[in-house]
Amino acid sequence: MTLPLPDLADFSLVRRGTAVAVGALALLLAGCADMGSIGSQAQMRDAASLGLSADPAATPASAVDSQWWLAFGDSQLNGLIDQAVQGNPNLQVAQARLARARASSDVAAAADKPQLNGSLDLTRQKFSENYIYPSPLGGSIQETGTLQLNGSWEIDFFGKNRSALDAALGTANAAAADADAARVLLASNVARGYLQWARLDDQLAVAQRTLAQRDETLRLVRDRVSAGLDTRLELRQSEGGLPEARQQIEALDEQIAIARHALDALVGQPDASAKLKPPVLTMLQPIALQSVLPADLLGRRADIAAARWRVEAATQDVANARTQFYPNINLVAFAGFQAIGFDTLLKSGSQQWGIGPAIRLPIFEGGKLRANLRGKSADLDAAIQSYNASVLDAVRDVADQVASAQSIGRQQAQQREAQAAAESAWDIARQRYSAGLGNYLNVLSAETTVLAQRRQAVDLAARALDTQVGLARALGGGWQPTSGSTSTAALDAPRQH
Repeated sequence: MTLPLPDLADFSLVRRGTAVAVGALALLLAGCADMGSIGSQAQMRDAASLGLSADPAATPASAVDSQWWLAFGDSQLNGLIDQAVQGNPNLQVAQARLARARASSDVAAAADKPQLNGSLDLTRQKFSENYIYPSPLGGSIQETGTLQLNGSWEIDFFGKNRSALDAALGTANAAAADADAARVLLASNVARGYLQWARLDDQLAVAQRTLAQRDETLRLVRDRVSAGLDTRLELRQSEGGLPEARQQIEALDEQIAIARHALDALVGQPDASAKLKPPVLTMLQPIALQSVLPADLLGRRADIAAARWRVEAATQDVANARTQFYPNINLVAFAGFQAIGFDTLLKSGSQQWGIGPAIRLPIFEGGKLRANLRGKSADLDAAIQSYNASVLDAVRDVADQVASAQSIGRQQAQQREAQAAAESAWDIARQRYSAGLGNYLNVLSAETTVLAQRRQAVDLAARALDTQVGLARALGGGWQPTSGSTSTAALDAPRQH
């Protein structure tokens, strides 16, 4: 089957007609494309306004490794984070959103390309006697058929399709950065959950020793009551210490179970922690991280990059809304066969074709286009302010983590001195007891202070490691923009609207 082909002279006429139509419509645009003063009013914050040096060389940069958790030196933690990256449902949701955004950008890209489709319509119908068809066609029942190829190509004179594609690409890039941010957050949450488990387990060991110590104290007090050296007041006080210690152990067991369940949920495997040994805080190595705000902070964090890409997408949406005021210009064509009677459908006399421009210009639309532009401009303002909130929160986040790390270091120094004094007093009490200069109750009393300091030491050690995890996350978790994404300079520099 051979489709009919139009004459080349007809194409020349079409081109001349299209040029004349475009020129005439261009004269109407000044009156029709009234966008007034509609536009975005918000301004993006830059590095200088956030107190960050505009010159990255002014602040020593210490990039966080993308697998910063390896520095802890714990193979169990490494395995948990690897499992979480593979099996966490929330991370898979982020990946699905990324795939959806990329598909949307492919849809937007297709709008700028020629479109071609085929159609086949076969109909048996009765023609009206009182319409445009004379007898014998009018009033008869006939079979009609159309076999046709239809093509169109929207000529993007005013950039409508280009801006729609750029907006879709911005959304896709934001989704990619969101997925990276989710991965960084997931790794930090697993590490923090693991550290919480280690802290609780170390606290449990101290609580168990506290229970044993109070049990020994109760036995001694009972002996002293029997010997007439103590009263029932001291006995009842000592008896109350045992259930209190057991309650602390039970509470720690509950918290350990909850911490393990949280880890299992993050990893995506209900029994992941059951296969592991309880972690030990003293076996975890500290991470070396810088303790100042980096000048290039805005370019290190995936969440800020995502917010910046959303601003870019909203900017292109505004540009697209402006192009709606201008005409749509399409080149349309069709070629095929049309006949009354199926037996003549494919005969040469049934050939038909057509080609020409199709132009649509909004003249009066009740303010719909201006309202749409105002809405898109408001979306852009919201995206800019959301970006500003993200960068302010990022600066606060890093500053908080740095302040906590420095303070915890000073607290640990003071606590070590207090613990050393308590340990020394306990040692003296034991020496006096061995020499017969004191009773064992004094030894146990001195140990109470030691146990309190050990609990404090466990909490501070866990907080120090947890703050290192928080700082690694706040500094971006080792994220780097991928090829084609926003550069650090682009993230730092505000866009003019």
